[in-house]
Amino acid sequence: MENTTDDYKIQSFDLDTQMLLKTALKDPSSVNLVKVSNIIVDQSLKDQVFSKEAGRICYTIVQAEAKQSNGSVFRRNMLNRLQQEFKNREEMRGRSLQEWVCYVTFICNVFDYLKVDCLVLQLHRIGEQLEKVNSPRMDELFFLLRDGFLLQEGLSSMARLLLLEILEFRAGGWLLSGTAHKYYYSEIAD
Repeated sequence: MENTTDDYKIQSFDLDTQMLLKTALKDPSSVNLVKVSNIIVDQSLKDQVFSKEAGRICYTIVQAEAKQSNGSVFRRNMLNRLQQEFKNREEMRGRSLQEWVCYVTFICNVFDYLKVDCLVLQLHRIGEQLEKVNSPRMDELFFLLRDGFLLQEGLSSMARLLLLEILEFRAGGWLLSGTAHKYYYSEIAD
């Protein structure tokens, strides 16, 4: 399920930057994550093809950093930089419509990778209470999640796994059996 560093489209960078990004993807604590986040944002603002790939790269670095050190240096710096760019959006749009399109593409892709993760996390935390408050709405949400899992093209394997897990979590009365827990989380822990 995990991506190898060779799966990412980082050939547009010089060799030193490619090595920095590959290292950040595998071992984020061994590199300057502020520099990495700035490189990714800078390239994303120039290259619309890369801006689509950058969301996946950011997601992988965030996951690797959290797993390795339970840290959020990369995510914090990335979000701060994106906020700075957003504050200057009118200037950016006036300067270059292409840069603005790249920026919006990048933001959409970053949040595309994070939204399923966030949804599943919140449903684990408060799903049972939400169901008690409004069961028909929860049924409606889970019909949409099921259809998203089954019918959505282009959904990553990790997003599919998370959606399947939350469907099973609810079906099990907001609990996962030991077997199901091992199935869903043994790969992630390794």
